[in-house]
Amino acid sequence: MTAATNGQIIVVTGASRGIGATIATELARRGYAVGCLSRSGERPALPAGEDGLASRLLPVRCDVTDEESVRTALAAVADTKLRVRGLVNNAGVQLTGPSDRFATKDFEKVMTMNATAVFVVAREALPYLEAGGGGLIVNIGSFFEKLGVKGNAAYCASKAAVGAITRCLAVEWASRGIRVLDVAPGVILTDLTREHLGPDSGVRKYLDKRIPVGAPSPPEPIARLVAALFCEDIPFLTGETITCDGGQSIAH
Repeated sequence: MTAATNGQIIVVTGASRGIGATIATELARRGYAVGCLSRSGERPALPAGEDGLASRLLPVRCDVTDEESVRTALAAVADTKLRVRGLVNNAGVQLTGPSDRFATKDFEKVMTMNATAVFVVAREALPYLEAGGGGLIVNIGSFFEKLGVKGNAAYCASKAAVGAITRCLAVEWASRGIRVLDVAPGVILTDLTREHLGPDSGVRKYLDKRIPVGAPSPPEPIARLVAALFCEDIPFLTGETITCDGGQSIAH
C-alpha cells in the first residue's frame, strides 16, 4: 500500500469485476486503500488513464463461502497496518429457475453466497473494525428483496435476508461503534448482464419502459453511493436499506 492513501483501508468482496470492481475503484479515487477480495485474487481492471490507482488496490484471494479463507484474507488486509475503516459485502450469485423444479442444492448455493457469507464476513471483520475505532459495513442487497419475481425465489429470499441481517447487526453493534447499511441496486448493466440486456433485446425494451428514469444503470452510480456513505460518515444513519433502482420498485 502506498503512503498516498488516507491511512484507511476498506475491504470489498467480489471486487475483481462488475459492481464490486467499480466500487473498489471509486473508493481508491477517493483516497482509500482497498482490500479487493475475490476468488480469482485479481485486481480490478482500471479505466484508461487511472493506472496510478493500482497502488491503492490490494488483491487478495478469498472464497467468501469458506470461513477459513475469509479469516486468512482479512488477516492479510490487516497486515497492511492501515486502519480497517469498513467492509463492502458485495460478492453474490443469481441462479434462476421455476420453483417447482429448482434444486435444493442450487437454493442453498444462492443462500450461502448471498446471505450466510454476508453474515460470516461481517462477523469476522468486526474485531478489525473495532480495533480501528469503529467503522461502516455496507451490504449490497437488491431491490428484489421486496418483489415477487418468477424464477427468483432463491435470489429474492437471499436479498431479503441481507436486509434482515443488516438491521440486526446494526442494532447489535451500534454501541461498539459499527454502523451497518444495505444498498439495494436495481437493474445494473455489467459485463455479466450487458449481452442479456443489449439495447435491441426484448428484456431491455421492456425495462426501458418499466424503469421511470428510462433505462437500467451502469454500476458507477452504485459505486458513488457506496463511496459517499464512507466519505460523509453520517453517525445517525444505520440499519437502513437504501434502494437505488431508478424508481422501478415503487412505480405502478
